Amino acid sequence: MVLRTLVFLFVFVSTTQVFAKEVYTLKFATLIPTGTEWTTILDDWIKDVEAKSKGRLKFKMYPGGVMGDEPDVLRKIRKGQLHGGLFTGYGIGRIYSPARVLEVPFLFKNTDESDYVRDHIMPDIEKGFKKNGFELLGWPEIGFIHFFSKHKIESIEDVRKSRIWLWQGDPLGEAFFEASDISPIPLSIIDVYPQLSAKHGSIDTVYVSTFGAIALQWHSKLKYATNIALTNAIGGLVISNKFFDKLPQDLQSLLKTTGKTMSDRVRNSTRLENQKSRILLEESGIVFLWDWDDNSMEQFIEIRDKAAKHLENTNYIPASFFNKTRNLLTEYRNKKQQ
Repeated sequence: MVLRTLVFLFVFVSTTQVFAKEVYTLKFATLIPTGTEWTTILDDWIKDVEAKSKGRLKFKMYPGGVMGDEPDVLRKIRKGQLHGGLFTGYGIGRIYSPARVLEVPFLFKNTDESDYVRDHIMPDIEKGFKKNGFELLGWPEIGFIHFFSKHKIESIEDVRKSRIWLWQGDPLGEAFFEASDISPIPLSIIDVYPQLSAKHGSIDTVYVSTFGAIALQWHSKLKYATNIALTNAIGGLVISNKFFDKLPQDLQSLLKTTGKTMSDRVRNSTRLENQKSRILLEESGIVFLWDWDDNSMEQFIEIRDKAAKHLENTNYIPASFFNKTRNLLTEYRNKKQQ
């Protein structure tokens, strides 16, 4: 009897130790190059998670697009080769496209408006991600997107004459350019810098945030940028449900809480970094042209509504989601007036 009890205790203790020391490795990819403020924040998050999990949750990072463009990363996540990533709106649209209502061109006047709408529709977005196989850990931000070019852009007509890049396969970009009567050049984001660098490259104009222009080194091949911003681009920190659901509950909670904190930190940092980057770009010789005051807003509203109608008709962003967003925006503006 004593021997049987000792054997039972030995097996119980050994099994408990095995489970206690089980290690999960999260393979994580992003387009963000190393050496940026974003990757510094990501590194801090990884160290925090690994420390708080007491080594039970580890990361294997793939920055700088080494795993390919965002569709490549998503494909590898769905195959189980990767588990998560930090995505732009382009990648988010391939997970849950209605979320991109937050970056419809010329919809929001400022970040206060987009923040208000985002906070109210976030429960719907989180449900949409979960339904499509992903856990949304946080919502960082890319920032305001401007045209950058090798030649002056001071009107929509100037953009129409440009050889402008389109992120290949992006329905939102396609809808905007079609509504603007612009014929873009579809390319993977990985191919943009080589084409800008080539003597007879296929493109001479891109759209990107001021921070992104520097981080991706595109600014070194360009001379001009627009003061007018197309949109405030979104971002998402996601992990596959296949990986997330295997984790013990305490590690799930750890990823959710720290992921949100890290994403909020990225969003706040991005807003500052984009301002600093604007100054650095001007110091490097980039000339910013084309102000809002030089244009009639009716032209931009017409383009926006035409693009929105196309996105509704294709169900990329359902009419119900547009209506909810517009109602929230009206609600916020009424509150501000009062």
